[in-house]
Amino acid sequence: MVTNKRIYNWYIALVAAGCMVLTGYDASVFNALQNSHHWVAWFDEPGTQLIGLINSAYGIGAIVSGWFFAGPTADFLGRRLGMGIGCFVVIIATFFQCFAPRHNTGVFIVGRVLIGIGQGFASTAGPIYIGEITPPAIRGKVMAFWQLFYSVGSFLAYWVNYAAAKHRTSLGEWDWKIVVIFQLLMPILIIAQLPFMPESPRWYIQKSNSIEQARASLSKVRDTEQDVEDELLQIREAVEFEKEALASGKKAYFTLWQDASVRKRLGLVFILNMGQQLTGQGTLNSYSSTIYKKIWASADKINLINALNATFGILFTLNAAWTVDRFGRRFLFIVGALGMAMCMFLVAIVGLKTPNVNGTKTESVGIAIVFLLFLFIFFYKPSWGATTWIYTSEVFPMNVRAQAVGMASQMQNVSGTIFQQFFPTFYKNCGLKSFFFFVTTDILLAVYVFFLIPETKQRSLEEMDVLFGGANHVEQGAEMMGVKDPRHSHREGDFEPAQKAQSSAEVEVIEARR
Repeated sequence: MVTNKRIYNWYIALVAAGCMVLTGYDASVFNALQNSHHWVAWFDEPGTQLIGLINSAYGIGAIVSGWFFAGPTADFLGRRLGMGIGCFVVIIATFFQCFAPRHNTGVFIVGRVLIGIGQGFASTAGPIYIGEITPPAIRGKVMAFWQLFYSVGSFLAYWVNYAAAKHRTSLGEWDWKIVVIFQLLMPILIIAQLPFMPESPRWYIQKSNSIEQARASLSKVRDTEQDVEDELLQIREAVEFEKEALASGKKAYFTLWQDASVRKRLGLVFILNMGQQLTGQGTLNSYSSTIYKKIWASADKINLINALNATFGILFTLNAAWTVDRFGRRFLFIVGALGMAMCMFLVAIVGLKTPNVNGTKTESVGIAIVFLLFLFIFFYKPSWGATTWIYTSEVFPMNVRAQAVGMASQMQNVSGTIFQQFFPTFYKNCGLKSFFFFVTTDILLAVYVFFLIPETKQRSLEEMDVLFGGANHVEQGAEMMGVKDPRHSHREGDFEPAQKAQSSAEVEVIEARR
């Protein structure tokens, strides 16, 4: 039965997922701008190396903020403020890009760096908030919308660009500026809703042991008082163990490397996130216009293909909502990687074995290549698109979650920044032969997941540690607190007599509430 609280839980989680619209829009904006001759002329026809630098500038900002600032900010100020700060920086950055003076590529690049910084904050706090506010039964489904909203961002960018391109003559330079400034919409909407959303209950316990505030947050998104008390107890147990046995706050960065279980998880998700950008999708997001120019001569046709690609991306990502908790994370990773490898292989073969006509492909060959690239995103979106984010946000313990998610997710930008910097030259020299790189990468990723990635579906956040060879934070914390039943709160008798004597004031608060 769908209750009002469950609907509200979905609503606030989807607001947080809106942070991914920022990333999807920005990645698609720069791709779209490369097809505008007004933008190209405005910045003096930048060459392939400068195009690579402009694209990579975003990744540099995201890496710096995601690795060093976003995690501590989300821990110190809360998940909501982490998202809010990111959205605010994106707003400022949009003006830098839109109103960069003619011939001054430097100002546009500064805007790209600031966009990356803002999205580094938002893309760290957003998935943490979703993971901590939703119950295990629907966490995978809800997190699938994180990647879906990336596709929504692409959808908006490409269709706005398509509409502006249709009026290029009358709009002049504003044919690209409209596309850029439209990026203001989503961060403003998110900022307007954040004050009315509950903070993460796990953050309340971790930050100040604010039991009543955590209980109030849970009460808004859990159906029964027993559900609230059970989850609150497990959060307290896990946080109690982590505070006693592990470092937190600024020292959490040391735990990332000192704790073998956490170090193992960090290494595993680093490779997952780096692999996501090397599957071929990151390149298609940034350079599909460049790729299609060797297939189609019409700029309007390329804009339409990009817009349709983004539209189908939304539909394909929805598959993650019903598959991720039914078939599991491993299944999606493996099937997705093998499917992508097949598509990239066929794209390269079709492109290389068919003749060019006046520098482009025939209509029928072009349609075949576009179909295969659409089939590629069919495999990518619910698997390496959505599931990578789901897995990254759920496998780390509370005391290092913000730092670990921030660092791991920015490995997408580390690999993307390096590869996208030289891809324009790579593609210029090798053409569709460059796609064999993606074929090899996708096959290796499937093998990697098969042998090394454990399944996490239907696991609570507090119990991931056992799966990766660490201590059970819930049970260890229960022993420290003297709790008899570590997973269920009871009206009476949660604590052993000795523990009651040691922490009577704390217990009185709990018992008074009950």
